[in-house]
This record gives sequence, C-alpha cells and structure tokens, in this order.
Amino acid sequence: MQNQTIIANAKEVPASLPCSVEEFLVAQNLLPRSVVVEHNGEALAPSEFPLRQLRPGDRLEIVKIVAGG
Repeated sequence: MQNQTIIANAKEVPASLPCSVEEFLVAQNLLPRSVVVEHNGEALAPSEFPLRQLRPGDRLEIVKIVAGG
C-alpha cells in the first residue's frame, strides 16, 4: 500500500491506497453505517463499501446521517 490522496468532500485526503471505501471511512474515524457515500458521482449502498476499491484521485462525497426530529 502506498500513501496517496483522494478527494473527499472537495479536500485532498491522504489514504493508503488501494483500499476499500469501508477501510477509508474507518481510517477517517467514521462509522460506515452512519454515512452516505458517493464515489466518483455514483451513490453507493452500504453493502458496497467493503467491495469498492479506491484509487488515487478518486472523488468521494461523504454525508453523515443525523437522526432527530
């Protein structure tokens, strides 16, 4: 694995690539079940997080799910 960067929420973020979306989220201290993720413009189902591999320059949009009323 090499340290490279991806774009997460419009910011360059270092990541040990290649890695899965789930591994990236955990490395960012995010619970995979508490976020919605778009990878290179495509919305991902949580079941895809461990399967989808990230590569240098990939773009993620990560939105935290907030419960409330």
